[in-house]
Order: sequence, then C-alpha cells, then structure tokens
Amino acid sequence: MSWFIEALKKYAVFSGRARRKEYWNFALFVGIIYIVLLVIALASKQTALLGLAGAFYLGVLIPSLAVGVRRLHDTGRSGWWLLFGIVPIAGAITLLVFACSDSTPGPNQYGPNPKEDALTYAAV
Repeated sequence: MSWFIEALKKYAVFSGRARRKEYWNFALFVGIIYIVLLVIALASKQTALLGLAGAFYLGVLIPSLAVGVRRLHDTGRSGWWLLFGIVPIAGAITLLVFACSDSTPGPNQYGPNPKEDALTYAAV
C-alpha cells in the first residue's frame, strides 16, 4: 500500500525512475479499486456510482502515465514509448515486457537507480 501512496505523492512527476515494485503495486491497487467500484455500480444499477468509477479513472490517469514513464526511464527507455501502447496487441505486449524488465544497473540519463539507493540506505 505504501508504494501506491508513494506513486500518488508523485502525482505528475514524469522525471526520475520507478522500480518494478512501485509500478506494479500502483497498477494492482488501481485495478482492484476500479473493479470494486464497477462491481458495486453494476450490482446496484445506479448511474451515479458508475460516474464515481469514471471519476476515479480520470483521477488516476495522470499518476498512471507518470509512473509508467518513470518505469520506462528505469529500464533506460524514453517515456515516449508509452505512445506505442496505441498499437493493438504488439504495443501492449511490448510495454508489458518493458514493465517487467529489470532496472538498468547504476545511474542512467534519467537519474540514479532507486533499487541501489534503497540497498545503500538499508546497509547503513
């Protein structure tokens, strides 16, 4: 849950890097919350609750894009790769592979490796 909150704190931060843990925990919590809202809305047959699910989706759109860009930065790729997701099937598969890839070791053009920073602080 702390990774979800951490990603929300960086609401529109498109610079830097995001670990796999941050990206996937954010995606997991967003998915769970959205599905719960949709199930409740469809079960109660109230359009107001459906609007709440839509508002949640719009509310997490920018943080989702930001954490996606930071995740691509962590693998050494430009955030513009997110636009490749527009391509049916191949775009989604490619972005999934990139999101599952390990971090670029050491610092890259987007900043220091957050995984190595966490290990450094843990060792001290």
